[in-house]
Order: sequence, then structure tokens, then C-alpha cells
Amino acid sequence: MRTLLVLAALIAPATALADNDHAAAVAGSYDVKYEEVTSNCQNTGIVLNRGRIQIEKRRANAITVDIERMPMMSGTATKGGRIKATSKIGKTSIQGLDGKFSTAGTVNEDGVLNVVFVAEYYLQGKAYCTQSWNVSGLRKEAATPAPKAHVDFAEPSSSEAAFAAPWDVGQPMW
Repeated sequence: MRTLLVLAALIAPATALADNDHAAAVAGSYDVKYEEVTSNCQNTGIVLNRGRIQIEKRRANAITVDIERMPMMSGTATKGGRIKATSKIGKTSIQGLDGKFSTAGTVNEDGVLNVVFVAEYYLQGKAYCTQSWNVSGLRKEAATPAPKAHVDFAEPSSSEAAFAAPWDVGQPMW
């Protein structure tokens, strides 16, 4: 009876830790499409149609979100596949504007990503304009390496041995 209690005490925390690895559950590469929701940017801003989002686990439930051509965002993953990440204010591809980028949403058990991506632009330290997109896509399956071809180095047949190179049979080469 004591053995069962000790085993239960040892297994329960390990099971709880496995269930709480929210960052690993959302990690992966996603092929996504962007649908612009709002923009108050006049004659500026960025256009996003399709792309790739990479979510990586850092430690515990900490994640990084990498959207092509955007600064890296850091954040957390929580239960239910919810994610939230933001970047620091920094330079953008739009000359003269700094930007802060953020994303929040979910990744479901089937690997479907649904987030809102927000770009806030600043001109000389003051808020200038904001754009936002609904982003959705599927997790890319991890590429499985192709099986290596097996080469069988069999002994040469008698006909192949009859045509050996001169240096193999001790004859002069010229």
C-alpha cells in the first residue's frame, strides 16, 4: 500500500508538469494569411497578404514569435493555447517611423493559429498611426527526412573481375 502511495506521489507532479507545457503545445511554423481589419495610416503603413509565423519555446511558458520582416516578439503561452507577445519600440522599414508590434490569440489542438496582429507606429516618440490584421493559418508539419538509400556493396561477379584495371592486376599502365 505504501509503495502505491509513493508511486502516486512521484507520478502526479510529472503528469502535472507535462500538462502545463503550454509553450511546447503552440510551438511550430505556421503558413498564414493576413486580413487587414483597421488602419488609420494615411499614405503609409505596410501591406501583408500571406506569410510565415514561427513560434518557439524559450523556457517554461515563455515564447518568441517571429513574423517575417518584423521585429522579434516575446511573450507567453497559457492554457487553452492562448498566446500573447509584444516587441520593443524600434526602427521599421518605413523611413522615419518607429514601431511596436504585438500579437494575441490562440492555437487550437488541431494546429490552427488565429491571432490579431497590431502594428503601432511612432513619429518622433509620439503615436502616429495603427494597423491591425486578423491572422489565421495552419501549423506546417515537421519535415520528415527521406529514408537513406541502401547501397549493397556485393562482391564483383566473375565477368566484372575479368575486366579489372591494369593497376589492380599488376600490369603496366602504358
